[in-house]
Amino acid sequence: MKIYNAEEQFERLDLSLPPAPSPKGVYKPYLIEGKYLYLSGHGPVQNDRSLIIGRIGRELDIEQGKLAARQVGLTMLSTIRTHVGELNKIKRVIKVFGMVNCTPEFERHPYVINGCSELFAAVWGEENGIGVRSAVGFGSLPDNIPVEIEAIFELQ
Repeated sequence: MKIYNAEEQFERLDLSLPPAPSPKGVYKPYLIEGKYLYLSGHGPVQNDRSLIIGRIGRELDIEQGKLAARQVGLTMLSTIRTHVGELNKIKRVIKVFGMVNCTPEFERHPYVINGCSELFAAVWGEENGIGVRSAVGFGSLPDNIPVEIEAIFELQ
C-alpha cells in the first residue's frame, strides 16, 4: 500500500481552499468522537464566501453539478484544516453522503457526487480516499445550493 502525504498531494494539485463556513443553524460543523471525525453537511462555498446556487437539471447542468460537488469537497477540506489541523491527521475516508438538488427527471446523482469523491481520492489516494457512499436526489436544499455533502473520516 502506497503511503500518501495528503498535504503534499494537496499542494501538487495546486488547489485553493475557501474559508471554512460558520454554522447557519443550531449544529456543530464537526465533531470528533474517539478516532472518528464527523463533518456536518457542507455546501459549495466559494473563495469569496458566496455559495454556488441552482438546481441541477434546471439552472445548472450535470458538469456544473459535479464541479459544485468538488467545491463542497474543498469546503470540507477547509473545515478539516481550520478545526482539526493538517490533512495528514486524516487516516481515511469512511463514508460520504451526497445530496443533490435536482429536477425530478434527473437520475445521475452518483456522477455529480464523484466531484467530491474524486477530490478525496486525489488528496488521500485511492486506498484511503475512497470510502462507502450514498448519492441521492432531493427536491430542494438550503439556499438552493446544488449539492450538500456530509462525511465521516478516521483520524490517525
